[in-house]
Amino acid sequence: MTLVWIDETEVTALNFQNETVTDPASGKTKRKIAFDFKVTSAEYHDIAVLLYKMEFRIRVPEQNLDFVAAISNYSTSITNLYEEDQVADYKLELTEKA
Repeated sequence: MTLVWIDETEVTALNFQNETVTDPASGKTKRKIAFDFKVTSAEYHDIAVLLYKMEFRIRVPEQNLDFVAAISNYSTSITNLYEEDQVADYKLELTEKA
């Protein structure tokens, strides 16, 4: 488990991956993180509103990471979490902004 802060929201990340990628357009290196996390029906609205922003301040204190990123890949196992007591598996990939 790794704690990831997306703006001011704390997420418990599973299968956390941290890598450096090269931007093909600029040739510059960027940080990229990917992880899974659980979202309950109760959390769904707040997480959906947060992710619609598309650009975030990312902090991973235990890995000394702090950067601005955008969503580069995203998926969820359930698209309708309005039904009570549902839990979805989210997969999120965030790449550092130039």
